[in-house]
Amino acid sequence: MVKSSVKISPVNMKERAALGLRSGDTVRVWQNIVELKQGKAANKKEVVTKNMRKQAFEGLILAVKHGTEPGSMFTVRKVSSGVGVEKIFPLYSPMIDSIEVLRRTRTRRSKLYFIRRKASSEVKRAMRRQQMVPKLEAIAESEVVEEVVADTTPEVVAEAAE
Repeated sequence: MVKSSVKISPVNMKERAALGLRSGDTVRVWQNIVELKQGKAANKKEVVTKNMRKQAFEGLILAVKHGTEPGSMFTVRKVSSGVGVEKIFPLYSPMIDSIEVLRRTRTRRSKLYFIRRKASSEVKRAMRRQQMVPKLEAIAESEVVEEVVADTTPEVVAEAAE
């Protein structure tokens, strides 16, 4: 059998398929980011410089679509500065440098889209709790003041002086 010299993708497809990404896994995806910077050279001509850097996107896999086929995609969600951010990555994209599986979680669903609503309801619940806390603290402080006032009766003051 003759091996073909045609390369379908610059990515090691067997290695990526062997990762076995599933919904519920926590992953760190290292992307190659290309930054284009326009400037003027010494001869006053416009010059475009390319800068390559790697950037990590770490989060929970919500969905894996099309398994390990050539067109497979996976959706990763993370919370950045209190805002939920989702990115959809092609599994065999050459712009992805590497994928690290940090934690595997057993899930009972193949698509975890309900986490979007769950996260927003948890934030709403936390905000309600924050609004309630100052009222409770004010009540607790007033009780402490009443206890101090109650303990400063003439008999208590006389006993403390002795």
